[in-house]
Amino acid sequence: MAGGRAGPGALLALLALRALGAAAHPQCLDFRPPFRPPQPLRFCAQYSAFGCCTPEQDEALARRFGALAARVDAAEWAACAGYALDLLCQECSPYAAHLYDAEDPSTPLRTVPGLCEDYCLDMWQTCRGLFRHLSPDRELWALEGNQAKFCRYLSLDDTDYCFPHLLVNENLNSNLGRVVADAKGCLQLCLEEVANRLRNPVAMVHARDGTHRFFVAEQVGLVWAYLPDRSRLEKPFLNISRAVLTSPWEGDERGFLGIAFHPSFRHNGKLYVYYSVGFGFDEWIRISEFQVSADDMNTVDHSSERIILEIEEPASNHNGGQLLFGDDGYLYIFTGDGGMAGDPFGKFGNAQNKSALLGKVLRIDVDRNERGPLYRIPRDNPFVGDPAARPEVYALGVRNMWRCSFDRGDLTSGAGRGRLFCGDVGQNKFEEVDLVERGRNYGWRAREGFECYDRKLCANTSLDDVLPIFAYPHKLGKSVTGGYVYRGCEYPNLNGLYIFGDFMSGRLMSLRENMETGQWRYSEICMGRGQTCAFPGLINNYYPHIISFAEDEAGELYFMSTGVPSATAARGVVYKVIDPSRRAPPGKCRIQPAQVKVRSRLIQFVPKEKFIRRAESTPPPTARVPTQAPRRSRPTVALPAPTPRPARPTRRPGGRRGGGRRRGRPGTADSTPSNGAVRLVRPAGLSAGRGRVEVFAGGRWGTVCDDAWDTKAAAVVCRQLGFAHAVRATKRAQFGEGRALPILLDDVRCAGSERNLLECTHAGVGTHNCGHEEDAGVVCSHEDPDL
Repeated sequence: MAGGRAGPGALLALLALRALGAAAHPQCLDFRPPFRPPQPLRFCAQYSAFGCCTPEQDEALARRFGALAARVDAAEWAACAGYALDLLCQECSPYAAHLYDAEDPSTPLRTVPGLCEDYCLDMWQTCRGLFRHLSPDRELWALEGNQAKFCRYLSLDDTDYCFPHLLVNENLNSNLGRVVADAKGCLQLCLEEVANRLRNPVAMVHARDGTHRFFVAEQVGLVWAYLPDRSRLEKPFLNISRAVLTSPWEGDERGFLGIAFHPSFRHNGKLYVYYSVGFGFDEWIRISEFQVSADDMNTVDHSSERIILEIEEPASNHNGGQLLFGDDGYLYIFTGDGGMAGDPFGKFGNAQNKSALLGKVLRIDVDRNERGPLYRIPRDNPFVGDPAARPEVYALGVRNMWRCSFDRGDLTSGAGRGRLFCGDVGQNKFEEVDLVERGRNYGWRAREGFECYDRKLCANTSLDDVLPIFAYPHKLGKSVTGGYVYRGCEYPNLNGLYIFGDFMSGRLMSLRENMETGQWRYSEICMGRGQTCAFPGLINNYYPHIISFAEDEAGELYFMSTGVPSATAARGVVYKVIDPSRRAPPGKCRIQPAQVKVRSRLIQFVPKEKFIRRAESTPPPTARVPTQAPRRSRPTVALPAPTPRPARPTRRPGGRRGGGRRRGRPGTADSTPSNGAVRLVRPAGLSAGRGRVEVFAGGRWGTVCDDAWDTKAAAVVCRQLGFAHAVRATKRAQFGEGRALPILLDDVRCAGSERNLLECTHAGVGTHNCGHEEDAGVVCSHEDPDL
């Protein structure tokens, strides 16, 4: 064969797996990532480990090679067969799309791969006649007599990708076929938009019935059914918005919070929902059973509701909201600790009180409940027979687990199957991820993350709490959203990777277990930089408030986020997580959905989000955060470094701390207040007219100490805010502690007729002898409470 060209097997030694350079963008001629063929290729054997050809495509190229040999003169073929093999097999290259100028589906495909100049000049000398058999391009034929123009015509604008130099390009061949990571170790993934214009999408589930429909729940109380082609049925699958307690205010944690289909839904049509309800000043969470309509598989029979369980909520936040069915067939219910700050209920809080259902993981049996009790207690629940415990309790010591999932297990070995992962929202310092096990105590309120929160309770040797597998400080995010271990078919590199996020910072994160040591290794997830996500239909950006994660029936991974975390703002989007570095072989993950009879009009999906061209991925970490985990039996990982994010600090449904946040009209900013102005700050979800009192004095906002605080002072505040009546003056930080503010007033004594609190007698602005645990509050009303 002619000298100066690479041999057909040149790639075998070059597919080393190391850190991928910035320029790399493997892509096949079908505009998708490369893959590992299911069996070795016989013709283009150099691409058996990784490339763009299936065995069927490889056989087709071999047939073309044979046909070419039959048409070319024997003497010429003897000198040029190697070139023909090289050029034909570039359709199998991991960079085939670049070689054939096929990165953009709208541009015409080259008939010959792009060649490097030296290779082309050498081939032109002896084998230029071969191109008449390789390509129907008559313009190329016309240039055959002019070496310079001929090779210029076959060149690529991006010389990094020309053949055969790309075979020895370090940036292109290092770590080929593995998840791309930037210099800071941030995994670069991409997204595909799946659904949009949703109002705080809190959950996405499937029915396990073979239809591959997916169902997206909005916080307001509607559930929408989507077909596998992502078209949505115009009629809601479920609409209980009139019963659901929520509001338009950003950060309201009440609402429709969870949904789970019975494992035998295909046969019994049952599903279960978790939502907030209220009457007057009383609020509670409700778990109900529904059945699908007998004459429409895409609609629930709303008259079939049966209330399975109700739990009173002492405050309006920390409502939990997850429902899951385990492999054991039982229904798992994840409740919050009841709200406010620090779980102040009872001697040790709700979470440590086995006789309370709040702050727990519950497990009940809802099978065979058509007659008799609505649910039964599984015999192996850990506290059955304990007179001091509710038998429903499966695990305790949780604060507000927001999004949990069962691991499906490795597709081949089944390893990991049945593990229960949960994200538990923290108080002031740490967010955590837990592996939930039967009968275990997860530490709240004694512990937050790895550190003590209630030091006295933390020192109790009988606590026997379990440390999280991972915890991160509030420099990284302030409201964890639990995710899933990826067990899908389409992206093999992600197998075993636990992917989760943070609602407040918008950060996507991952954990991977070292199977030998049991340690969990943290990696942040970034949106791919440069051309990493430059595939048709993919995007590299998302809305920052990550509300929930999901799996579809095939095990592929999704998450939901919004730009405006309000139950009435249609800014929510469902995204599918995509690995641009490697996919499964074509055809391996093909699904055959069962037929769905559709009675409602279908609304076709139209994507709204766009790929954003930018040089860099998510901003890299700027400083390492050193942490020391206590010496406990549970393996832990080092905390990652913070990444600055532009997301504003609002809270998600099911979200954050009990201290509450400022309330006002959504999306508006206040002008500079006058001296003596007051405002009420309340935990998310409480109705207007109740909250912690904050006063503006001396150019700053601050709290009021409850020494001498009474209904006369409350009347001044209520009247100032436009309420005719003061129902109650509250003490002991009933509506949360305003620790971020100074205490401005103490010993406030009012006659009740003053225009503001500054006109009442007090110890002086800024003078006090109390702490924020004594922050004062009020309950106001437009109606006379005595009538």
